[in-house]
Amino acid sequence: MTYLLALDQGTSSSRSIVFDDTGQVVAVAQQELPQIYPRPGWVEHDPLVIWRTQIATARDVLAKSGLTARDLHAVGITNQRETTLVWNRATGLPIHHAIVWQDRRSEPLCARLRERGLAPVIQARTGLLIDAYFSGTKLQWMLDHVPGAREQAARGELAFGTVDSWLIWQLTAGQVHATDVSNAARTMLFNVHSNTWDDELLASMDIPASLLPAVKPSSAHFGDIDANLLGAAIPIGGVAGDQQSALFGQACFSEGMAKNTYGTGCFLLMHTGTRFQTSGNGLITTSAAQVTTRPEFALEGSVFVGGAVVQWLRDGLRAIESSTEVQALAESVPDSGGVMMVPAFTGLGAPYWKPDARGTLTGLTRGTTLAHIARAALESIAYQSAALLQAMSRDAVAAGAAPVRELRVDGGACVNDLLMQFQADLLGIPVVRPAVTETTALGAAYLAGLSTGVFSGTAELAGLWRAERRFTPQFPPGRAEELMAAWEHAVQQASLAPATPTLTSTRPLPTDAP
Repeated sequence: MTYLLALDQGTSSSRSIVFDDTGQVVAVAQQELPQIYPRPGWVEHDPLVIWRTQIATARDVLAKSGLTARDLHAVGITNQRETTLVWNRATGLPIHHAIVWQDRRSEPLCARLRERGLAPVIQARTGLLIDAYFSGTKLQWMLDHVPGAREQAARGELAFGTVDSWLIWQLTAGQVHATDVSNAARTMLFNVHSNTWDDELLASMDIPASLLPAVKPSSAHFGDIDANLLGAAIPIGGVAGDQQSALFGQACFSEGMAKNTYGTGCFLLMHTGTRFQTSGNGLITTSAAQVTTRPEFALEGSVFVGGAVVQWLRDGLRAIESSTEVQALAESVPDSGGVMMVPAFTGLGAPYWKPDARGTLTGLTRGTTLAHIARAALESIAYQSAALLQAMSRDAVAAGAAPVRELRVDGGACVNDLLMQFQADLLGIPVVRPAVTETTALGAAYLAGLSTGVFSGTAELAGLWRAERRFTPQFPPGRAEELMAAWEHAVQQASLAPATPTLTSTRPLPTDAP
């Protein structure tokens, strides 16, 4: 048996999972990652804690599996995307806490980019809309606000990276500063057509190129783990941002296949093959995990608050003591009793892009109970995801492609049967839960296995994918449309200004787009 180790560094935890060469989980180790909230709208992580928890789980999972580092064929890394780190190349120490993808502090910098008319250029070259979600303005903010950072950067003393780059640096004892295309594509600094850093975009945010990591395909040799860390040198053979890794782990390798990950946020991706498509419905275009140097793309919609709404029920509202209780509480009532929750705690992401929106509860009556609110909270995850898939299907039809015919699901909340059935009812298409739901980590393991010869190609990986349960739509005709109309009305009430999906040009870019 051949074994692969996946390091899965997420927003709320660091995990390590050992897989065998059939894609089955051998052992899992996990540690919670503390969140830091210095000000409203700011979210940070301690980079040293990211590293300590990740290497600790790697050691723990080897102990749990009864394996040693010498038994591992390769290691894959997957990570929370957009989260921005800067460290000193000589000392290896961070100059500031990591600025997390949820953080909104760089919105004024984004506004300036929009005022300068750079939105069309950035979208054409990177596939992204200008938003504080992405790494570029987070890095710009750090250079502007950390004392001495600009001077050190100008002297080439600093390194920037997303979490994958930080882990690669630590794992290789400072020998490798690299990332993959799927993570680079989340920075607003990377030209996804040429798979290179874009000098003009760097200049627009006043970011020195010396800060940037080398960029490789997602399945490639990223260096070897220092033997002193785990007991043997192990090749790092795959790297991908968590959502592209999940798309890969779900075996969505061809155009039109889609997956939704239900984590802290929700992330819906549809593979578009080698076709770069600009969304006309508020979605972004991003690089998919790439096995070769040939660019491949996906349409993506991101929900900022997905499973995090259950954490809010537990920690904020104190309606439940454990997240596992939410399904039973929600099922204690037949429906939400007309209650709608829009969990816009940090604004609304795709397809609305309303940073000024805030969380709302509507439809409350004297008969409303905690159970109704819990059900509305759970259903809000499905409503947001349905709005994304509807936008995605409109984009597909506009491009002459078929709409999504089934949705593969993963992430912590996909084990909730009530949520998955409601999702299928809203979408009107089957929702399919795989036998192995650890698809984010599995994608990283598959990428590592491909580059090191464990697997022959994506056709072999597609053959390993198995469904555990298929949820089929059960709503009567017209019911889903009624509920989605009510949802859109609730969204409008959550925003200081009317919330309408962001519309951009539907003209396809030429194949030689800049």
